[in-house]
Amino acid sequence: MGPKFLADVLKDLPVETNPNLLVGFNTADDAGIYKINDKQAMVQTVDFFPPIVDDPYMFGQIAAANALSDIYAMGGKPLTGLNIVGFPPKMPPNVLTEMLKGGGDKVHEAGAVVVGGHSIKDSELKYGLAVTGIIDIDKIITNSNAQIGDKLYLTKSLGTGIITTAIKMNAADTESTENVMSQMCQLNKTACELMLKHDVHAATDVTGFGILGHAYELANGSKVSIKIGFNKLPIIPRAIEYAEAGNLTVGANANMEYLKDKVQISSDLKKAEIDILYDAQTSGGLLIAMSPEAGEKFLAEALSTGLTATEIGEVVEKGEFGIVVK
Repeated sequence: MGPKFLADVLKDLPVETNPNLLVGFNTADDAGIYKINDKQAMVQTVDFFPPIVDDPYMFGQIAAANALSDIYAMGGKPLTGLNIVGFPPKMPPNVLTEMLKGGGDKVHEAGAVVVGGHSIKDSELKYGLAVTGIIDIDKIITNSNAQIGDKLYLTKSLGTGIITTAIKMNAADTESTENVMSQMCQLNKTACELMLKHDVHAATDVTGFGILGHAYELANGSKVSIKIGFNKLPIIPRAIEYAEAGNLTVGANANMEYLKDKVQISSDLKKAEIDILYDAQTSGGLLIAMSPEAGEKFLAEALSTGLTATEIGEVVEKGEFGIVVK
């Protein structure tokens, strides 16, 4: 569902006031956090969606990496996963087997375990997980503590929605398909570990609301504005080309509608470049705010480990627009 629809639904719901609830849905953060003792808290999230690639094993990996990402965005460590499945009765059982194998392998790569799940008959295949993790209370990372002067870093390239749409339309070449699947399967585990090591101020992961939507949540929660340099953004090869050919997600339109009075975009950008900004991502990277000094160390170590990490902008005083793209 799009950000405007969700905002309209949630605005009239009562805010949870339990003293052990350290992070709830009212802050638009990536996961909920519940205190379990004086030092530790439980981190919980859930995510599932229809297939975006044809290979069921690969889809299982992507869906699991996407669900696990919310735990990493908060600075947590995943512990358990519960499978969530909607399965068409006429589909061969081996499709479900391969999908669950893919999800299980990715959960194990994260150092967590699958403890069960729930399935229903559905007209369309859907898969994801509910994930529970643990976090030290003094290491919780939210999307609402970015500081003026912070630099912003993104740990994966943009364009997954555009390229997966091209895949569905049989318009993507083999190299583009392999590139996007490889990136979407990548865990944000290393990015999480490194940001915690280098004094992160705020973070979120970039998924369905696109780079602008998630950056706006970070800016709004932190009561600041964010400047992004388009030419600094890492973009998957050929994503702009596929955007020019019309391979756009429905989610991008919803993102654009929600953000129309919240962002200012340079008139120098072409339509396909703007499409990249609103593109709904799957299993995207972490968007991280930290001081320039900490950021330099983070970036150097990230690149030395082979992680795609790029400085894309900065945090400034709150202005008329939450996000400004130059």
